Amino acid sequence: MSDALYGSCAEVLSLCQSMKDDLAAILDPEKGFAPRLRQICRDQIADLEDSRASQSEIELLRMEQNTWGLLQAVMPARKTDPPSVPSARDLLYENPYTPTLTLAQAIMNSSPLLSELIVIREWLHETAPAPMHPEANTGYWKFTKHNVIQSIRMGNAHRDGLVKEMDPDAPNREEGRSLAADDARYEKNLLQALYGYIRGGRFDDAVELCRKAHQPWRAASIRGSFLFQWRALSAEPRDEDSMEDEDDMDIWSGNQNRQLWKTACTRAALSSALSDQERILYAALAPSPQTSNVLKLACRTWEDHLWAQVSIMCEEKESMELSRLGGSFWEGGVEAVNKGVNNEANDAEEDEWKKEAISSLDSLKSIAVLEGPPADHAFHFSQLLIILNRTNTLLDSFAVGLKDGSYTQSSFEYASMCRFFAHFCLFLQMIDIPVPPLATQVILESYLQVLEDAGQRDLIAMYASALGENAIERYALFLVSLALSADINERRLALTRARDHGLDPARVAVVTAERTIEQAFDVLPGLEGPLPSIIALQLPPTDAELFLLRSIEWTIFQDTTHNTALEQANVILRYFLGTGRVQAAQSLLDVLPPELAGIPEPEERATEYLHYRQFFVIWETVERVVDCQSQHVPGMNKDAKATWLDDYRSLIDQAHDQITRLLTTEWLVSDVENPGDELDERRKDLIRIRQIYIPELIIRLHFLLFDSRHFIPENLKRALQLANIVADSRYQLYEDFVNEDGKRLGDYLGAVREAILGGLEGGGSDPFRVMASA
Repeated sequence: MSDALYGSCAEVLSLCQSMKDDLAAILDPEKGFAPRLRQICRDQIADLEDSRASQSEIELLRMEQNTWGLLQAVMPARKTDPPSVPSARDLLYENPYTPTLTLAQAIMNSSPLLSELIVIREWLHETAPAPMHPEANTGYWKFTKHNVIQSIRMGNAHRDGLVKEMDPDAPNREEGRSLAADDARYEKNLLQALYGYIRGGRFDDAVELCRKAHQPWRAASIRGSFLFQWRALSAEPRDEDSMEDEDDMDIWSGNQNRQLWKTACTRAALSSALSDQERILYAALAPSPQTSNVLKLACRTWEDHLWAQVSIMCEEKESMELSRLGGSFWEGGVEAVNKGVNNEANDAEEDEWKKEAISSLDSLKSIAVLEGPPADHAFHFSQLLIILNRTNTLLDSFAVGLKDGSYTQSSFEYASMCRFFAHFCLFLQMIDIPVPPLATQVILESYLQVLEDAGQRDLIAMYASALGENAIERYALFLVSLALSADINERRLALTRARDHGLDPARVAVVTAERTIEQAFDVLPGLEGPLPSIIALQLPPTDAELFLLRSIEWTIFQDTTHNTALEQANVILRYFLGTGRVQAAQSLLDVLPPELAGIPEPEERATEYLHYRQFFVIWETVERVVDCQSQHVPGMNKDAKATWLDDYRSLIDQAHDQITRLLTTEWLVSDVENPGDELDERRKDLIRIRQIYIPELIIRLHFLLFDSRHFIPENLKRALQLANIVADSRYQLYEDFVNEDGKRLGDYLGAVREAILGGLEGGGSDPFRVMASA
């Protein structure tokens, strides 16, 4: 894909976005959004053909060009109210001699689906391939004529099995006889060319070709498809100042008895006596369910099948309505006029026709084709769903394909499809057609990645800002999608780009953090089940846990989001502590800015955060005690041992004071026995955290004191005094030992028993003697 193509599409987008409040301008048939992009594709095709590029790339652009043409064909009618015009019934009431063409137009105007199908048929005519012209012909069956004349001159009337007569029906009437080989080949090519003209809606060209081929009867057959028109009898408005219009009033055209003509065409199409090419031509002239199998013989591409189906539906609907209305002289003669117009409106019949039409179109999703891209090609799928007005389904489907790998970046179609769908989303937004937000996000971000890969960095900001009213949410989802692939510097840069795109970075940061936490919690297990062990070796954080940890980064980049960061930090700390992942919680605390501790309100949130910080100060002190204890080695000299002992004593005193202070205050929650409202998940989580860590801190402090009794004898007494604090009803610490199996309470009681027995180590029989010592 050339760099100029990206820039050209961006220019069109920028231009149309500048006039987004002018719907008529965006839908203008010449200078609107879709026609401009169609022209860009057309120009690009011309450049590729000149440079002899691959046919597959040209074909892909041609399909995109056609799809923009389809959008321009159907969207204006969907977004604008149809003009108020008289119905066919009203016209017939007023004038039973109203021409068939006028009635057909009124029928079309009264049915939005029929109107759209006719527009689609015209689009298929416009995009049809040019027919192959037969070679020039200087006379009617000249080779056969020459051979017949030669045979007559030589007295051999049956020469070479040629026809004996030259009328058009001779090859079908004279069994076993045929035209001269050159004429038969020309006839076949002519019929194929005529079908090509009918397929392209070029009836006048087909008529002209018949005249050049010296076959005026074929021209008459084709002109029979034209609906009868006579302006003198129609209700069309007239230009009183135009003499030309006045002269045309008395001129009529078209087929006055089209029903009879259609019956003849149907019989010809079903006649086994005619060649396949002739039958196909008549089936194309008068498409109907009866002739559909014949018409489908000529359908080689998916577009051919779509055209055949749409043509049949349009022709049948118009015929059905004209027949149901009655009262038309040109359809039923004087008898129909005498019977009058049918007054009954059959809504059930209309609904049934709509269902059948949609079902018929739906069947094209999987139809087999002989040439060209298959039915399930992305552009064919897109065209069909656009016709069915299922744009949301289309966008969702493409977005799913992008996410599940159905469309890989290595495919040559990937960039083109992303470009089309990105501009398709933006086009729908500009004309106020709702689009699915998540699918649009995926599609636009995929195109942004295409632009980055193509080095089109100057265009990225514009497309990012084109995310619409939900830009904050969508850009946040994009940032969430970075997951673990981007480091903190890349994340900061990505957030900074939000401001460059006209978005509020603070709002983006908050929404990104919220969505990250939501996605992480969708994967992570909940805070349920038995209390975790925090003694066992802790494994490194999983990817889901890292994803949750990184969510806080979005709200700590800016001071304006620190309040949100405080709230989210509490949520994450609550989760990690509730699952026993102390190290993960500690790593989160390490990256939080110190300013969070200075936020005073809301008080409940600020207090919870300070309590977590208090806990980790204690946790670090306990680890320092353990580390200091391990530094004692036998044989230390007196000075070294004295220094070590001072440090050891100081750390234990510090740990004792910090833990005692935590135990004698309402850390996290009070009244643990009352879990509160069933819906208060936060309180339940805080109680769970207390039941994990209060017993753990008590037992750890007990063993720090007990293990140090040989160096600091008074610590044995402090260990036993700790039991008094645990048992003190004012602090209700015993409630934190309540869990499923009561194991932690048993562990602590065993430790207290061991401390009591430790009081006998110096001799004597009174285990509580140590409590009475100074």
